[in-house]
Amino acid sequence: MKKVLLVVCSMWLATFAVNAQKYAIIDTKYILDKLPEYKEAQTKLDAIADGWQKEINDQQTDLDKMYRDFEAEQVMLSDDLKKKREDQLFNKEKALRDLQRKRFGFEGDLFKKRQELVLPIQNRVYNAVQKLAVQRSYDFILDKSEGITVIFADPKLDKSEDVLRELGIK
Repeated sequence: MKKVLLVVCSMWLATFAVNAQKYAIIDTKYILDKLPEYKEAQTKLDAIADGWQKEINDQQTDLDKMYRDFEAEQVMLSDDLKKKREDQLFNKEKALRDLQRKRFGFEGDLFKKRQELVLPIQNRVYNAVQKLAVQRSYDFILDKSEGITVIFADPKLDKSEDVLRELGIK
């Protein structure tokens, strides 16, 4: 009876092992950092963001000067002139906030530029990962780049180098 139970358990374990899912782990940040076109796109984005930040900083400097001038002259201004200057300050501050939102806000100019420059590269990586998954019959591939998905990964499961080879890098 024990032998029969042992044989049944062994067959059940063998069946389970055959049906086990095949998976791999990649690091998309590592892969993207190895792609020269990604580095180039990142450099362009940084340059564009720096230019826009300088524009915002210049306007903030102008606004700060306007505030200081207003504070210094406030006691000598009539009520009408005070109101007019306060309105100017309010409008300038609103325009500055609008510019910040337009450049760096959710779905702002920087987001759109990132989509334009980086998304095609990310799509290439995604297609290479998908091709690798189909070729090697992986059931799923995990991305460890953000550190949220995988707590521990056996290095032999990391297929980032294979994706890079698929992309023609290295």
